[in-house]
Amino acid sequence: MDLAVLSDIHGNYIALSRCVEYALDQGITTFLFLGDYLGELAYPENTMKMIYQMKEQYQCYFIKGNKEDYWLNHRAGGGQGWKECDSTTGSLLYTYSHLTHKDFAFYESLPMKRELTFPDMPPVTVCHGSPEKINDNMFADRKETYEIIEREKNLLLLCGHTHVQDKIEYKGKIALNPGSVGVSLFSGGKSQFMILHEMEKKWKEEFISLSYDVEKVIYELHECGLDVKAPCWCKVTEHLLRNGSICHAQVLSRAMELCKEEKGFCNWPDIPEKCWEKAVKELL
Repeated sequence: MDLAVLSDIHGNYIALSRCVEYALDQGITTFLFLGDYLGELAYPENTMKMIYQMKEQYQCYFIKGNKEDYWLNHRAGGGQGWKECDSTTGSLLYTYSHLTHKDFAFYESLPMKRELTFPDMPPVTVCHGSPEKINDNMFADRKETYEIIEREKNLLLLCGHTHVQDKIEYKGKIALNPGSVGVSLFSGGKSQFMILHEMEKKWKEEFISLSYDVEKVIYELHECGLDVKAPCWCKVTEHLLRNGSICHAQVLSRAMELCKEEKGFCNWPDIPEKCWEKAVKELL
């Protein structure tokens, strides 16, 4: 069997459609989703509609990402201070306002990690960030990554969250990241996912990068008003979609540094727009 592994859609239903179409053309009808279904893109209901349709039509496995935790936490009274026309939280509020009872029920049903087993194949550990923390970054230059891999009982670990396609091998174990379907890094503006092929009772990865209608995604950002609801965040999104080189976290970190330099402190989410504007100008 072959398995399509998709992560970090972030509401990019246009890119998701392209990836699913490609997988189906290869005869693949089993899909694994590693979380972060919605994020900072327009019309999140279109992405969730696709997810539910796929759940009905194909064999699908799902886990929770940190974004799903954001929505659930906000509904429970956490994550306060979100407001419109704000680069820090405007896109969060926009997406949250489009969620339905069905969406919340779906997110609540998702595990943070799971173990998948298939006939005659070794078990696979599946997570979003890491098996130990939902927003971990399993980068190859972090010693913590190798410590996590060493503690993992299975030989194959699948993780997302970093938006970077990667393969890390350590002490006979492998960690694979399929990259991001919706807002990938270092991809040249392409959508990315991964296919796992069953070969002689072992999994063999194939990293996929696909062109899609990026400009339509950007057009819809403005059509739905996200350029007003989250001005600088939207600029970073546009740059990321076209070039895939500077992520939101980098610009947010710089905006917070500038805020602290000016005020002596910085408490998220209270980051002045002028700090965002300066960070965008410096980094993009």
